[in-house]
Amino acid sequence: MPKADDLLQDHLELFSGLDRLLPILDLACGTGRNGLLLAERGHEVVFADKSATALESIDERLRKSGLPGRTWQVDLEQPGVNPFGKYKYSAILVFRYLHRPLFPALRDAVASEGLVIYETFTTRNIEFGRPRNPDFLLHPGELGLLFSDWGVIHEFEGLQKNPDRVVAQIVAQKP
Repeated sequence: MPKADDLLQDHLELFSGLDRLLPILDLACGTGRNGLLLAERGHEVVFADKSATALESIDERLRKSGLPGRTWQVDLEQPGVNPFGKYKYSAILVFRYLHRPLFPALRDAVASEGLVIYETFTTRNIEFGRPRNPDFLLHPGELGLLFSDWGVIHEFEGLQKNPDRVVAQIVAQKP
C-alpha cells in the first residue's frame, strides 16, 4: 500500500488528543491510504468516496486486517445537499479534492476541538499539469482564509517536490 501523505504523517501526534467517541472522516478517500494509516493506529475511520470500486478495496483491507472503520459511498457534489447531515467527526482529512460548495458543511461537520487536515492544488499547479480546471484549484490564500477563525497549527502554500506540484495545506483545530 502507498504511504500516507507527508502532511498527515507530520501531524500524527495531534490525533492522540481527539475525542475517540467520534470517527475520523477520510473525505474523497480514493484508495484510503491516509485513513488506513489512522485505522492502523486504532482510530475509527469513515472512508467516503463516490467510487464503489475504491471502497470495495478498502472494505476488504478493513476486514482482513480487523481495522476499525467503515466505508460510505457518497456523491459529495449533489447541489444543495449537505452530505454530512448532523454527523460530527473528530477530524476530517481531505487530500487532492476541492468542491467549494462543500466547505460550509465540512466546517460544521468537525466537532468542537476537532481537526481538519487539508491539502490540494492551487492555480499555480497548472505549470506542472493536472488538474487544469479552475473549479479544482485553490486561489492564493483561499484555504487559509476559509479556516482563519480556527486555530491554525500549520499552513503552507507553494511548491512540493517528488512529484512537483503547487499546493495549499492547512492543519487547523476548530474552536
